[in-house]
Amino acid sequence: MTSTASPAFVVPPGPTTRPTLEGTFGMTASTHWIATACAQAVLERGGNAFDAATAGAFVLHVVEPHLNGPGGDMTGIFATAEDPTPVVMMGQGAAPAGATLAHYRAEGLTRVPGTGALAAAVPTAVDAWLKLLAEHGTWELADVLAYAIDLAEDGHPVLARVSAQIASCAEMFTQHWPSSAALWMPGGTAPAPGDLVRNPEYAAVLRDLIAAGDGIRAEGADGAPADGPAGSAASADAAARRARIEAARDRWRTGPVAQAIDAFVRTPHRHSDGADHAGVITAQDIAATEATFEPAATATFRGYTVAKTGPWGQGPVLLQALRILDGFEDAQLDPATEEGAHLVLEALKLALADRDAHYGDAEVPLETLLSEEYTAARRALIGPEASHEFRPGALDGAAPALPPLVTEAEFARESGGVVDHGAGEPTVRPSGEVRGDTCHIDVVDRWGNIVSATPSGGWLQSSPTVPGLGFCLGTRLQMMWLDEAMPSVLRPGARPRTTLTPTLVLKDGVPVIACGSPGGDQQDQWQLLFLLRVLVGGLSPQQAIDAPALHTTSMPGSFWPRTWSPGEAVVEDRLGEELLAGLERRGHRVVRAGDWALGRLSCVVRDPATGVLRAAANPRGAQGYAAGR
Repeated sequence: MTSTASPAFVVPPGPTTRPTLEGTFGMTASTHWIATACAQAVLERGGNAFDAATAGAFVLHVVEPHLNGPGGDMTGIFATAEDPTPVVMMGQGAAPAGATLAHYRAEGLTRVPGTGALAAAVPTAVDAWLKLLAEHGTWELADVLAYAIDLAEDGHPVLARVSAQIASCAEMFTQHWPSSAALWMPGGTAPAPGDLVRNPEYAAVLRDLIAAGDGIRAEGADGAPADGPAGSAASADAAARRARIEAARDRWRTGPVAQAIDAFVRTPHRHSDGADHAGVITAQDIAATEATFEPAATATFRGYTVAKTGPWGQGPVLLQALRILDGFEDAQLDPATEEGAHLVLEALKLALADRDAHYGDAEVPLETLLSEEYTAARRALIGPEASHEFRPGALDGAAPALPPLVTEAEFARESGGVVDHGAGEPTVRPSGEVRGDTCHIDVVDRWGNIVSATPSGGWLQSSPTVPGLGFCLGTRLQMMWLDEAMPSVLRPGARPRTTLTPTLVLKDGVPVIACGSPGGDQQDQWQLLFLLRVLVGGLSPQQAIDAPALHTTSMPGSFWPRTWSPGEAVVEDRLGEELLAGLERRGHRVVRAGDWALGRLSCVVRDPATGVLRAAANPRGAQGYAAGR
């Protein structure tokens, strides 16, 4: 990853907003400076990347409650110093047993709502982090959770964006979700930016998880104290540490958290369709759900291997887009040029169409979707003008299933009013406005352990706060269709086709980049820009993150009410009048979002030849930061 050549792509003028950090000890980057600082502190105290990432993730629950929560979901991808093979940590919960088409249709629904407990998948993020810590970390759970507990009990200065989110939900909270009003508006109003906010109920949940392992000591299976050489004692200590964390996992799935959720969702409450519904998730659903590790999906691009989640999630969109663009010359792929921006947008439309027609928690022929023959056929569809069509590919000669293609105006006419995306929509509006989003964290340590993770869901605006827990449930089921013909149909036990999509990049079989971004349907779109600029264009990580971004909304959105905008390209104005005029001449419906509105990336980088580590983070919103030495 060391390059002395001049960048081949357009470099944003002037200095970068932050430096690309460099060092040899450890690097952390995340969407909130407090999470970055806490994760880096773990590295400084001898923890590894997995200890650090887990600590940072629980801190994100506390400091970015409008972007993620323990009742939500998480996908991650990691590699260890001992084994560079990329592994997906799957913290995306499935649909509960009661989430049947018959039940939702009986509730009068044609789409899964965007807010409320009917949209909740089984919460699995916490279990995934605990599994990662147990199997690859070195720290005790109490030490890892100490940072989040401190911030929840003693308070932290609330972000302006959190204050604004609570204020925007104030009417919903006071009229329909009183438990949320009690937590986030204890004085009757939203906290002001910078006010200290506390969440003692969530701190109590974390303390209870720690207490689940009390009494587990380094003993043999028969209860006798471990003896023998020092190595045996160390092994026994490690086994006891893991047993304590496993006890916490069991407590999460079967203890007071599961019982409180089960009891609370039985009471009907307001959902984004404007009606009151009860949830269907049960304590049995939570008890039966465990996070898993699974192989990554991979594809090659310009000599690099890019690793993603499987096609049960959005991840292979990036792989398909890279495969399509791999057939063009380097000079054609600069997103800061008219041709490059056009090619990127058109490749993404094709990949996203395949996502919506073919991806889901079922048998997906990913090998075919990434094959040279299929990719060449898709590439040939890109012409000099923008497509306004929805063009998924046909597999095995069969016509693909088509999702509903409804514009916002059409949905408004159908529903009898203006489109209300619901308080839980976690994506960027065409104007660039963010009503909710997601988090991200990347960590690499001096030994070569590396992890990239995208926690999300369970936003404070997702559904009513569960009393006694200090958090609410997520809304990921809104990504499933109430249509048996779709591969991502709502089905008990099936995972929703999540948008959460962290990335690991390898060179010669060794990890060199971990990156990711919040942004819903834009996550892989913005990561594509970043990878093109770094891997092809030669930009530094911070230059690539700072560079102006764009994305397409010419596909059915993943979030309620799942509308699309044919031919629309959302752009940062910094791309320049000449480029934007060129896109319009090609037929793109250009929506200007402002100079610094799009993109939420962070990354860590490792050069295997030298051991030099790098990190960079998104400046937009003045919230994400990297740290390291």
